[in-house]
Amino acid sequence: MSRIGKLPVIIPDGVQVNLQDDVITVKGPKGELTRDLGNLQMDIVIEDSTILVNRPSESNKHKALHGLTRTLVNNMVEGVTKGYQKNLELVGVGYRAQLQGKKLVLQVGYSHPVEFEPSKDMEIEVPAPNRIVVKGINKEDVGTLAANIRAVREPEPYKGKGIRYEGERIKLKAGKAGAKK
Repeated sequence: MSRIGKLPVIIPDGVQVNLQDDVITVKGPKGELTRDLGNLQMDIVIEDSTILVNRPSESNKHKALHGLTRTLVNNMVEGVTKGYQKNLELVGVGYRAQLQGKKLVLQVGYSHPVEFEPSKDMEIEVPAPNRIVVKGINKEDVGTLAANIRAVREPEPYKGKGIRYEGERIKLKAGKAGAKK
């Protein structure tokens, strides 16, 4: 039995979960998420204030998808109650971020500013010129947007300049050996 898949997903107060034809809809205080789980072939049972995910057989495919399905459902429930966020840091001289309306504008050493427009259920905050906070209810979308922002100027291995996740450690390489100063 999958250690993660067998755990029940607890539905907190104020959250509604509907299951129709393998499409699960979760409504909560922060918003609404919908996902089609039909291609995963799992049996989802909603009882009282818990959701149980059961696999139809002991095949390797079903064993592999058991924990995944439970985690997807749990992430939906957690997203509509607490939400998700990723923090990014800009490291480099002159690197800065600012908001223009809802649009994120990055100045990261290119000849032009780079702009990002978040989707309707996403939110970007800039608490300081060298910090970016990406918030949303869908864990997958928050991670994708944060990765796309980071990909504009990934941290380079010689000086560590670039956009990195908060707390990310960059392993720096040594410069040229024997270089005269």
